[in-house]
Amino acid sequence: MIKNIVKIQLFIALFCIYSCSEGLKKDNPKDKSISHSEEKLNVLLIIADDLNCDLGAYGNLVVKTPNIDRLAERGVLFENAHSQYPWCGPSRASLMTSMYTNQTKITRNNMNLRNSVPDVITLGQRFRQQGYQSVRIGKIFHYDNPSAIGTSGNDDVYSWDQTVNPYGRDKIEEYKINTLVARKYGAILSWLAAEGKDEEQTDGIAASEAVEKLDDFANTDTPFFLAVGFFRPHTPFVAPKKYFDLYEREKIEIPEISSDYLATLPELAVKSVRAKESQLNLEKERAQEIKEAYYATISFVDAQVGRILDQLETSGLDKNTVIVFTSDHGYHLGEHGHWQKNTLFENATRVPLIISAPSSENNGVRSINPVELIDLYPTLMDLTNINTPEHVVGKSLQPIMKNVNASVRESALTRWRKGYSIKTKHYRLTKWGRNGELGYELYDHKNDKNELINLASNQDYSEVMDSLKVVIEQRIADASIKPKGLGRQFENAKPMFKAKNITFGDTHDVYGEINYFKKK
Repeated sequence: MIKNIVKIQLFIALFCIYSCSEGLKKDNPKDKSISHSEEKLNVLLIIADDLNCDLGAYGNLVVKTPNIDRLAERGVLFENAHSQYPWCGPSRASLMTSMYTNQTKITRNNMNLRNSVPDVITLGQRFRQQGYQSVRIGKIFHYDNPSAIGTSGNDDVYSWDQTVNPYGRDKIEEYKINTLVARKYGAILSWLAAEGKDEEQTDGIAASEAVEKLDDFANTDTPFFLAVGFFRPHTPFVAPKKYFDLYEREKIEIPEISSDYLATLPELAVKSVRAKESQLNLEKERAQEIKEAYYATISFVDAQVGRILDQLETSGLDKNTVIVFTSDHGYHLGEHGHWQKNTLFENATRVPLIISAPSSENNGVRSINPVELIDLYPTLMDLTNINTPEHVVGKSLQPIMKNVNASVRESALTRWRKGYSIKTKHYRLTKWGRNGELGYELYDHKNDKNELINLASNQDYSEVMDSLKVVIEQRIADASIKPKGLGRQFENAKPMFKAKNITFGDTHDVYGEINYFKKK
Protein backbone atom coordinates (compact mmCIF):
# COMPACT_ATOMS: atom_id res chain seq x y z
CA MET A 1 0.00 0.00 0.00
CA ILE A 2 2.78 2.45 0.96
CA LYS A 3 4.76 1.52 -2.17
CA ASN A 4 1.74 2.31 -4.37
CA ILE A 5 1.25 5.69 -2.67
CA VAL A 6 4.94 6.54 -3.28
CA LYS A 7 4.60 5.60 -6.96
CA ILE A 8 1.52 7.78 -7.36
CA GLN A 9 3.26 10.76 -5.69
CA LEU A 10 6.34 10.29 -7.91
CA PHE A 11 4.14 10.21 -11.03
CA ILE A 12 2.35 13.43 -9.98
CA ALA A 13 5.68 15.18 -9.32
CA LEU A 14 7.13 14.19 -12.71
CA PHE A 15 3.92 15.26 -14.47
CA CYS A 16 4.07 18.70 -12.82
CA ILE A 17 7.73 19.17 -13.76
CA TYR A 18 6.99 18.22 -17.38
CA SER A 19 3.95 20.51 -17.57
CA CYS A 20 5.85 23.47 -16.14
CA SER A 21 8.77 23.03 -18.53
CA GLU A 22 6.42 22.83 -21.53
CA GLY A 23 4.63 25.95 -20.34
CA LEU A 24 7.92 27.80 -20.09
CA LYS A 25 8.79 26.82 -23.65
CA LYS A 26 5.49 28.12 -24.94
CA ASP A 27 5.76 31.34 -22.95
CA ASN A 28 9.32 32.05 -24.10
CA PRO A 29 9.87 30.96 -27.71
CA LYS A 30 13.44 32.26 -27.61
CA ASP A 31 14.40 30.13 -24.60
CA LYS A 32 17.83 28.59 -25.15
CA SER A 33 16.49 25.11 -24.33
CA ILE A 34 14.72 25.01 -27.71
CA SER A 35 17.23 23.52 -30.11
CA HIS A 36 15.31 21.19 -32.44
CA SER A 37 16.35 21.80 -36.06
CA GLU A 38 12.75 21.79 -37.31
CA GLU A 39 12.16 24.91 -35.23
CA LYS A 40 15.05 26.81 -36.85
CA LEU A 41 15.13 28.57 -40.19
CA ASN A 42 18.31 28.34 -42.23
CA VAL A 43 19.93 31.47 -43.66
CA LEU A 44 21.59 31.97 -47.04
CA LEU A 45 23.40 35.30 -47.35
CA ILE A 46 24.70 36.23 -50.81
CA ILE A 47 26.89 39.33 -51.11
CA ALA A 48 28.16 40.66 -54.44
CA ASP A 49 31.20 42.94 -54.52
CA ASP A 50 30.86 46.54 -55.81
CA LEU A 51 27.37 45.91 -57.20
CA ASN A 52 25.12 48.91 -57.76
CA CYS A 53 21.38 48.80 -58.46
CA ASP A 54 21.70 48.27 -62.22
CA LEU A 55 19.46 45.21 -62.05
CA GLY A 56 16.26 44.27 -63.81
CA ALA A 57 14.39 44.12 -60.51
CA TYR A 58 15.44 47.72 -59.82
CA GLY A 59 14.13 48.97 -63.14
CA ASN A 60 17.22 48.75 -65.34
CA LEU A 61 15.99 47.71 -68.78
CA VAL A 62 19.44 46.92 -70.19
CA VAL A 63 21.12 44.64 -67.65
CA LYS A 64 19.98 41.02 -67.78
CA THR A 65 19.52 39.55 -64.30
CA PRO A 66 16.70 36.97 -64.48
CA ASN A 67 17.71 35.09 -61.34
CA ILE A 68 18.05 38.07 -59.04
CA ASP A 69 14.76 39.28 -60.50
CA ARG A 70 12.99 36.02 -59.61
CA LEU A 71 14.36 36.26 -56.08
CA ALA A 72 12.78 39.73 -55.86
CA GLU A 73 9.45 38.20 -56.92
CA ARG A 74 9.53 35.88 -53.91
CA GLY A 75 10.77 38.42 -51.38
CA VAL A 76 10.81 42.03 -50.28
CA LEU A 77 12.88 44.48 -52.32
CA PHE A 78 14.27 47.52 -50.53
CA GLU A 79 14.51 50.43 -52.97
CA ASN A 80 16.24 52.77 -50.55
CA ALA A 81 18.97 50.69 -48.87
CA HIS A 82 22.37 52.22 -48.17
CA SER A 83 25.86 51.19 -47.13
CA GLN A 84 27.44 52.79 -44.06
CA TYR A 85 30.78 53.37 -45.81
CA PRO A 86 31.36 53.19 -49.59
CA TRP A 87 34.48 51.06 -49.34
CA CYS A 88 34.72 47.28 -49.00
CA GLY A 89 36.49 46.74 -45.68
CA PRO A 90 34.66 49.28 -43.50
CA SER A 91 31.28 48.44 -45.03
CA ARG A 92 31.63 44.71 -44.46
CA ALA A 93 32.83 45.19 -40.89
CA SER A 94 29.73 47.29 -40.22
CA LEU A 95 27.38 44.81 -41.88
CA MET A 96 28.75 41.82 -39.96
CA THR A 97 28.67 43.59 -36.58
CA SER A 98 25.66 45.92 -37.04
CA MET A 99 27.66 48.95 -35.96
CA TYR A 100 28.66 52.22 -37.62
CA THR A 101 32.29 52.84 -38.52
CA ASN A 102 32.59 55.30 -35.62
CA GLN A 103 31.86 52.26 -33.43
CA THR A 104 33.86 49.56 -35.25
CA LYS A 105 36.75 52.03 -35.59
CA ILE A 106 37.35 50.60 -39.07
CA THR A 107 37.50 53.15 -41.87
CA ARG A 108 40.21 51.55 -44.01
CA ASN A 109 40.74 48.30 -45.87
CA ASN A 110 43.09 45.55 -44.68
CA MET A 111 42.16 45.99 -41.02
CA ASN A 112 41.58 43.13 -38.62
CA LEU A 113 38.22 43.42 -36.87
CA ARG A 114 39.54 42.06 -33.57
CA ASN A 115 42.26 44.70 -33.34
CA SER A 116 39.52 47.32 -32.97
CA VAL A 117 36.64 45.53 -31.28
CA PRO A 118 38.02 42.21 -29.99
CA ASP A 119 34.93 41.16 -28.02
CA VAL A 120 32.27 41.84 -30.65
CA ILE A 121 29.90 39.02 -31.59
CA THR A 122 29.68 38.94 -35.37
CA LEU A 123 26.67 37.74 -37.32
CA GLY A 124 28.29 34.42 -38.20
CA GLN A 125 29.55 34.00 -34.65
CA ARG A 126 26.05 34.51 -33.25
CA PHE A 127 24.67 31.75 -35.43
CA ARG A 128 27.48 29.46 -34.27
CA GLN A 129 26.48 30.21 -30.68
CA GLN A 130 22.98 28.95 -31.47
CA GLY A 131 23.97 25.58 -32.92
CA TYR A 132 24.12 26.59 -36.58
CA GLN A 133 26.84 25.52 -38.98
CA SER A 134 28.32 28.85 -40.05
CA VAL A 135 30.03 28.53 -43.43
CA ARG A 136 31.81 31.16 -45.51
CA ILE A 137 32.49 30.73 -49.22
CA GLY A 138 34.46 33.54 -50.86
CA LYS A 139 34.53 37.18 -49.76
CA ILE A 140 32.47 38.24 -46.73
CA PHE A 141 34.92 40.26 -44.67
CA HIS A 142 37.50 42.25 -46.61
CA TYR A 143 39.77 40.80 -49.28
CA ASP A 144 42.11 42.69 -51.55
CA ASN A 145 40.34 41.90 -54.80
CA PRO A 146 41.80 40.34 -56.89
CA SER A 147 45.23 39.97 -55.22
CA ALA A 148 43.98 38.01 -52.19
CA ILE A 149 41.63 35.66 -54.08
CA GLY A 150 42.34 32.08 -53.02
CA THR A 151 43.29 33.14 -49.48
CA SER A 152 41.30 34.07 -46.37
CA GLY A 153 42.03 37.80 -46.80
CA ASN A 154 41.15 39.84 -43.69
CA ASP A 155 38.71 37.25 -42.48
CA ASP A 156 37.39 36.81 -38.94
CA VAL A 157 38.08 33.19 -38.02
CA TYR A 158 35.67 33.29 -35.07
CA SER A 159 32.71 33.82 -37.39
CA TRP A 160 32.87 30.45 -39.13
CA ASP A 161 32.89 26.71 -38.61
CA GLN A 162 34.06 26.17 -42.17
CA THR A 163 35.55 28.35 -44.89
CA VAL A 164 36.19 27.91 -48.61
CA ASN A 165 38.53 30.14 -50.60
CA PRO A 166 37.85 29.57 -54.32
CA TYR A 167 40.59 30.25 -56.87
CA GLY A 168 39.76 30.14 -60.54
CA ARG A 169 40.91 30.64 -64.08
CA ASP A 170 40.53 34.41 -63.77
CA LYS A 171 43.49 34.37 -61.35
CA ILE A 172 45.60 31.92 -63.35
CA GLU A 173 45.06 33.98 -66.51
CA GLU A 174 45.22 37.37 -64.81
CA TYR A 175 47.96 38.46 -67.22
CA LYS A 176 45.38 38.52 -70.02
CA ILE A 177 43.25 41.19 -68.37
CA ASN A 178 42.94 44.59 -70.05
CA THR A 179 43.69 47.46 -67.69
CA LEU A 180 44.18 51.22 -67.81
CA VAL A 181 47.44 50.86 -65.84
CA ALA A 182 49.76 47.90 -66.42
CA ARG A 183 49.34 45.09 -63.86
CA LYS A 184 46.89 47.15 -61.82
CA TYR A 185 43.47 45.53 -61.44
CA GLY A 186 41.65 46.07 -58.17
CA ALA A 187 41.64 49.85 -57.85
CA ILE A 188 41.86 50.56 -61.60
CA LEU A 189 39.30 49.85 -64.32
CA SER A 190 40.18 46.49 -65.84
CA TRP A 191 38.23 43.88 -67.81
CA LEU A 192 38.32 40.64 -69.82
CA ALA A 193 35.94 38.55 -71.90
CA ALA A 194 37.28 35.20 -70.74
CA GLU A 195 37.53 31.83 -72.39
CA GLY A 196 36.04 28.76 -70.78
CA LYS A 197 33.06 27.88 -68.63
CA ASP A 198 31.41 29.51 -65.64
CA GLU A 199 32.60 26.73 -63.37
CA GLU A 200 36.25 27.57 -64.11
CA GLN A 201 35.98 31.13 -62.82
CA THR A 202 36.47 31.95 -59.13
CA ASP A 203 32.82 32.90 -58.64
CA GLY A 204 31.69 29.86 -60.63
CA ILE A 205 33.72 27.68 -58.27
CA ALA A 206 32.13 29.51 -55.32
CA ALA A 207 28.66 28.70 -56.68
CA SER A 208 29.64 25.04 -57.16
CA GLU A 209 30.90 24.89 -53.59
CA ALA A 210 27.65 26.45 -52.36
CA VAL A 211 25.59 23.91 -54.31
CA GLU A 212 27.63 21.09 -52.75
CA LYS A 213 27.19 22.51 -49.25
CA LEU A 214 23.45 22.83 -49.74
CA ASP A 215 23.31 19.24 -50.92
CA ASP A 216 25.12 18.18 -47.75
CA PHE A 217 22.82 20.26 -45.54
CA ALA A 218 19.75 18.78 -47.23
CA ASN A 219 20.84 15.34 -45.99
CA THR A 220 21.20 16.45 -42.37
CA ASP A 221 18.99 18.22 -39.87
CA THR A 222 21.70 20.74 -38.98
CA PRO A 223 20.58 24.39 -39.32
CA PHE A 224 23.00 26.48 -41.35
CA PHE A 225 24.15 30.04 -41.96
CA LEU A 226 25.74 29.92 -45.40
CA ALA A 227 27.42 33.16 -46.50
CA VAL A 228 28.47 33.24 -50.15
CA GLY A 229 30.58 36.22 -51.19
CA PHE A 230 31.12 36.75 -54.90
CA PHE A 231 34.19 38.71 -56.02
CA ARG A 232 32.43 40.22 -58.99
CA PRO A 233 31.45 42.66 -60.38
CA HIS A 234 34.43 44.25 -58.56
CA THR A 235 37.30 45.05 -60.90
CA PRO A 236 38.67 43.33 -62.86
CA PHE A 237 35.39 42.82 -64.75
CA VAL A 238 36.02 39.23 -65.82
CA ALA A 239 33.29 36.95 -67.16
CA PRO A 240 32.99 34.29 -69.88
CA LYS A 241 32.48 35.72 -73.36
CA LYS A 242 28.86 34.59 -73.59
CA TYR A 243 27.88 37.22 -71.04
CA PHE A 244 29.49 39.97 -73.11
CA ASP A 245 27.47 38.72 -76.07
CA LEU A 246 24.27 39.64 -74.21
CA TYR A 247 24.99 43.34 -74.80
CA GLU A 248 25.32 45.65 -77.79
CA ARG A 249 28.27 47.81 -76.85
CA GLU A 250 27.50 50.67 -79.19
CA LYS A 251 24.04 51.09 -77.63
CA ILE A 252 25.31 51.37 -74.05
CA GLU A 253 24.74 54.88 -72.73
CA ILE A 254 27.47 56.84 -70.96
CA PRO A 255 26.40 59.85 -68.86
CA GLU A 256 27.49 63.14 -70.35
CA ILE A 257 28.19 65.46 -67.45
CA SER A 258 29.36 69.04 -67.75
CA SER A 259 32.14 69.83 -65.33
CA ASP A 260 30.42 73.13 -64.55
CA TYR A 261 28.47 71.58 -61.68
CA LEU A 262 31.76 70.96 -59.83
CA ALA A 263 31.85 74.66 -58.96
CA THR A 264 28.76 74.13 -56.79
CA LEU A 265 30.34 71.36 -54.70
CA PRO A 266 32.48 71.48 -51.56
CA GLU A 267 36.15 70.80 -52.23
CA LEU A 268 36.11 67.34 -50.64
CA ALA A 269 33.15 66.29 -52.78
CA VAL A 270 35.07 67.37 -55.90
CA LYS A 271 38.10 65.38 -54.76
CA SER A 272 35.97 62.27 -54.30
CA VAL A 273 34.87 62.27 -57.94
CA ARG A 274 38.27 63.32 -59.32
CA ALA A 275 40.47 60.99 -57.30
CA LYS A 276 41.62 58.69 -60.12
CA GLU A 277 43.17 60.59 -63.00
CA SER A 278 43.48 57.53 -65.23
CA GLN A 279 39.69 57.12 -65.17
CA LEU A 280 38.73 60.71 -65.97
CA ASN A 281 37.38 61.84 -69.34
CA LEU A 282 37.41 58.40 -70.95
CA GLU A 283 36.71 58.31 -74.66
CA LYS A 284 33.14 57.22 -75.32
CA GLU A 285 34.12 53.96 -77.06
CA ARG A 286 36.45 52.97 -74.23
CA ALA A 287 33.82 53.88 -71.64
CA GLN A 288 31.22 51.75 -73.46
CA GLU A 289 33.66 48.82 -73.55
CA ILE A 290 34.24 49.07 -69.81
CA LYS A 291 30.57 49.50 -68.93
CA GLU A 292 29.69 46.53 -71.12
CA ALA A 293 32.22 44.49 -69.14
CA TYR A 294 30.64 45.58 -65.83
CA TYR A 295 27.19 44.58 -67.11
CA ALA A 296 28.51 41.26 -68.44
CA THR A 297 30.01 40.54 -65.03
CA ILE A 298 26.70 41.32 -63.32
CA SER A 299 24.97 38.83 -65.61
CA PHE A 300 27.66 36.26 -64.81
CA VAL A 301 27.10 36.73 -61.07
CA ASP A 302 23.36 36.51 -61.67
CA ALA A 303 23.82 33.12 -63.32
CA GLN A 304 25.75 31.87 -60.27
CA VAL A 305 22.98 33.13 -58.00
CA GLY A 306 20.58 31.15 -60.18
CA ARG A 307 22.57 27.94 -59.71
CA ILE A 308 22.37 28.36 -55.93
CA LEU A 309 18.65 29.17 -55.96
CA ASP A 310 17.99 26.14 -58.18
CA GLN A 311 19.76 23.88 -55.70
CA LEU A 312 17.75 25.33 -52.82
CA GLU A 313 14.53 24.50 -54.66
CA THR A 314 15.66 21.07 -55.84
CA SER A 315 16.66 20.07 -52.30
CA GLY A 316 13.50 21.51 -50.76
CA LEU A 317 15.58 23.78 -48.52
CA ASP A 318 13.84 26.84 -49.96
CA LYS A 319 10.86 26.04 -47.75
CA ASN A 320 12.97 26.55 -44.62
CA THR A 321 15.61 29.10 -45.63
CA VAL A 322 15.77 32.87 -45.39
CA ILE A 323 17.58 34.28 -48.44
CA VAL A 324 19.33 37.64 -48.51
CA PHE A 325 20.94 39.22 -51.56
CA THR A 326 22.93 42.45 -51.29
CA SER A 327 26.21 44.25 -51.98
CA ASP A 328 28.76 46.08 -49.84
CA HIS A 329 28.20 49.47 -51.54
CA GLY A 330 27.24 51.01 -54.87
CA TYR A 331 29.28 51.95 -57.93
CA HIS A 332 29.61 54.85 -60.35
CA LEU A 333 29.67 54.13 -64.08
CA GLY A 334 30.49 57.60 -65.35
CA GLU A 335 27.88 59.42 -63.25
CA HIS A 336 29.37 62.69 -61.99
CA GLY A 337 32.25 61.93 -64.35
CA HIS A 338 33.40 59.27 -61.88
CA TRP A 339 34.02 55.52 -62.04
CA GLN A 340 34.00 53.12 -59.10
CA LYS A 341 33.00 54.04 -55.50
CA ASN A 342 34.27 56.23 -52.61
CA THR A 343 31.78 59.10 -52.85
CA LEU A 344 28.73 60.23 -50.90
CA PHE A 345 26.50 60.34 -53.96
CA GLU A 346 23.59 57.94 -54.39
CA ASN A 347 25.55 55.90 -56.92
CA ALA A 348 28.08 54.86 -54.26
CA THR A 349 25.92 54.65 -51.13
CA ARG A 350 22.88 52.80 -52.49
CA VAL A 351 22.88 49.02 -52.61
CA PRO A 352 20.50 46.31 -53.76
CA LEU A 353 18.80 44.52 -50.88
CA ILE A 354 16.33 41.67 -51.28
CA ILE A 355 15.12 39.48 -48.42
CA SER A 356 13.01 36.37 -48.95
CA ALA A 357 11.59 34.54 -45.93
CA PRO A 358 9.55 31.31 -46.11
CA SER A 359 6.95 32.64 -43.69
CA SER A 360 6.47 35.97 -45.46
CA GLU A 361 3.05 36.75 -46.89
CA ASN A 362 4.29 39.83 -48.76
CA ASN A 363 6.23 38.49 -51.72
CA GLY A 364 7.18 40.65 -54.67
CA VAL A 365 6.64 43.90 -52.77
CA ARG A 366 8.86 46.98 -52.56
CA SER A 367 9.71 49.40 -49.80
CA ILE A 368 10.84 52.96 -50.51
CA ASN A 369 11.62 53.73 -46.89
CA PRO A 370 15.31 54.25 -46.03
CA VAL A 371 17.17 51.31 -44.50
CA GLU A 372 20.81 50.50 -43.77
CA LEU A 373 23.04 47.47 -44.26
CA ILE A 374 23.55 47.26 -40.50
CA ASP A 375 19.83 46.48 -40.25
CA LEU A 376 20.47 43.00 -41.67
CA TYR A 377 21.91 41.56 -38.45
CA PRO A 378 18.89 42.25 -36.19
CA THR A 379 16.52 41.33 -39.03
CA LEU A 380 18.06 37.87 -39.33
CA MET A 381 17.98 37.48 -35.57
CA ASP A 382 14.24 38.22 -35.56
CA LEU A 383 13.49 35.96 -38.53
CA THR A 384 15.34 33.03 -36.93
CA ASN A 385 13.99 33.71 -33.44
CA ILE A 386 17.42 34.31 -31.89
CA ASN A 387 18.11 36.89 -29.20
CA THR A 388 20.03 39.88 -30.59
CA PRO A 389 23.33 40.82 -28.89
CA GLU A 390 23.21 44.06 -26.94
CA HIS A 391 25.86 45.81 -29.04
CA VAL A 392 23.75 45.63 -32.23
CA VAL A 393 22.58 49.14 -33.18
CA GLY A 394 20.80 48.34 -36.47
CA LYS A 395 17.01 48.10 -36.63
CA SER A 396 15.10 44.98 -37.58
CA LEU A 397 13.37 45.20 -40.95
CA GLN A 398 10.78 42.63 -39.97
CA PRO A 399 8.05 45.31 -39.53
CA ILE A 400 8.58 46.34 -43.17
CA MET A 401 8.49 42.72 -44.30
CA LYS A 402 5.09 42.42 -42.63
CA ASN A 403 3.83 45.78 -43.87
CA VAL A 404 5.70 47.36 -46.78
CA ASN A 405 4.38 50.79 -45.82
CA ALA A 406 5.98 50.60 -42.39
CA SER A 407 9.27 52.33 -41.62
CA VAL A 408 11.96 51.67 -39.03
CA ARG A 409 14.06 54.79 -39.58
CA GLU A 410 13.62 58.20 -41.23
CA SER A 411 17.06 58.35 -42.85
CA ALA A 412 20.00 56.17 -43.85
CA LEU A 413 23.47 57.32 -42.74
CA THR A 414 26.67 56.93 -44.75
CA ARG A 415 30.16 58.17 -43.90
CA TRP A 416 33.13 58.78 -46.20
CA ARG A 417 36.27 60.14 -44.58
CA LYS A 418 35.44 63.68 -43.34
CA GLY A 419 31.94 63.61 -44.74
CA TYR A 420 28.55 62.26 -43.64
CA SER A 421 25.40 61.91 -45.70
CA ILE A 422 21.80 61.05 -44.89
CA LYS A 423 19.23 59.85 -47.37
CA THR A 424 15.53 60.23 -46.58
CA LYS A 425 12.61 59.29 -48.82
CA HIS A 426 13.06 62.42 -50.89
CA TYR A 427 16.26 64.22 -49.94
CA ARG A 428 19.98 63.76 -49.50
CA LEU A 429 21.97 66.03 -47.20
CA THR A 430 25.75 65.73 -47.11
CA LYS A 431 27.90 67.49 -44.55
CA TRP A 432 31.67 67.90 -44.85
CA GLY A 433 33.76 68.61 -41.75
CA ARG A 434 32.97 68.20 -38.06
CA ASN A 435 30.79 71.30 -37.97
CA GLY A 436 29.99 71.58 -41.65
CA GLU A 437 32.81 74.08 -42.11
CA LEU A 438 33.94 72.24 -45.26
CA GLY A 439 30.57 72.62 -46.94
CA TYR A 440 27.15 71.06 -47.50
CA GLU A 441 25.23 69.45 -50.33
CA LEU A 442 21.45 69.12 -50.58
CA TYR A 443 19.64 67.21 -53.31
CA ASP A 444 15.92 66.94 -53.98
CA HIS A 445 15.28 63.46 -55.36
CA LYS A 446 11.77 64.37 -56.47
CA ASN A 447 13.26 66.68 -59.07
CA ASP A 448 16.91 65.65 -59.31
CA LYS A 449 17.52 61.92 -58.91
CA ASN A 450 20.96 62.27 -60.49
CA GLU A 451 22.08 64.66 -57.73
CA LEU A 452 23.48 67.33 -60.03
CA ILE A 453 21.83 70.42 -58.53
CA ASN A 454 23.24 71.33 -55.12
CA LEU A 455 20.50 73.21 -53.27
CA ALA A 456 22.44 73.88 -50.07
CA SER A 457 22.45 77.63 -50.72
CA ASN A 458 18.99 77.82 -52.28
CA GLN A 459 16.74 79.94 -50.07
CA ASP A 460 13.65 78.09 -51.28
CA TYR A 461 15.00 75.03 -49.44
CA SER A 462 16.16 76.79 -46.28
CA GLU A 463 13.54 75.10 -44.06
CA VAL A 464 14.39 71.66 -45.47
CA MET A 465 18.07 72.42 -45.02
CA ASP A 466 17.68 73.55 -41.43
CA SER A 467 15.57 70.55 -40.42
CA LEU A 468 17.91 68.04 -42.06
CA LYS A 469 20.92 69.65 -40.39
CA VAL A 470 19.35 68.84 -37.04
CA VAL A 471 18.70 65.27 -38.18
CA ILE A 472 22.22 64.64 -39.46
CA GLU A 473 23.79 66.05 -36.30
CA GLN A 474 21.73 63.67 -34.18
CA ARG A 475 22.45 60.74 -36.48
CA ILE A 476 26.20 61.33 -36.27
CA ALA A 477 26.06 61.72 -32.48
CA ASP A 478 24.11 58.48 -32.06
CA ALA A 479 26.44 56.63 -34.45
CA SER A 480 29.41 57.69 -32.34
CA ILE A 481 28.20 56.28 -29.00
CA LYS A 482 29.94 53.13 -27.85
CA PRO A 483 27.26 50.40 -27.92
CA LYS A 484 26.32 48.68 -24.69
CA GLY A 485 27.73 45.20 -24.30
CA LEU A 486 30.45 45.74 -26.91
CA GLY A 487 33.39 45.15 -24.62
CA ARG A 488 36.78 46.53 -25.53
CA GLN A 489 37.06 49.18 -28.24
CA PHE A 490 40.42 50.45 -29.48
CA GLU A 491 41.13 53.62 -31.43
CA ASN A 492 43.72 53.94 -34.18
CA ALA A 493 44.30 50.25 -34.89
CA LYS A 494 46.77 49.86 -37.74
CA PRO A 495 45.91 48.25 -41.07
CA MET A 496 47.77 45.16 -42.21
CA PHE A 497 50.82 45.80 -44.36
CA LYS A 498 49.90 45.48 -48.02
CA ALA A 499 52.41 43.90 -50.38
CA LYS A 500 52.41 44.35 -54.14
CA ASN A 501 50.15 42.13 -56.19
CA ILE A 502 51.85 39.25 -57.97
CA THR A 503 50.30 38.14 -61.24
CA PHE A 504 50.93 34.46 -61.84
CA GLY A 505 53.51 34.00 -64.61
CA ASP A 506 55.38 37.27 -64.05
CA THR A 507 58.82 37.18 -62.44
CA HIS A 508 60.32 39.79 -60.12
CA ASP A 509 63.77 40.90 -58.99
CA VAL A 510 64.83 40.83 -55.33
CA TYR A 511 63.30 44.30 -54.86
CA GLY A 512 59.89 43.13 -56.04
CA GLU A 513 60.01 44.93 -59.39
CA ILE A 514 58.70 43.03 -62.42
CA ASN A 515 61.48 41.98 -64.77
CA TYR A 516 59.33 39.73 -66.95
CA PHE A 517 55.71 40.26 -67.98
CA LYS A 518 53.92 37.12 -69.07
CA LYS A 519 52.51 37.83 -72.52
CA LYS A 520 48.87 37.52 -73.56
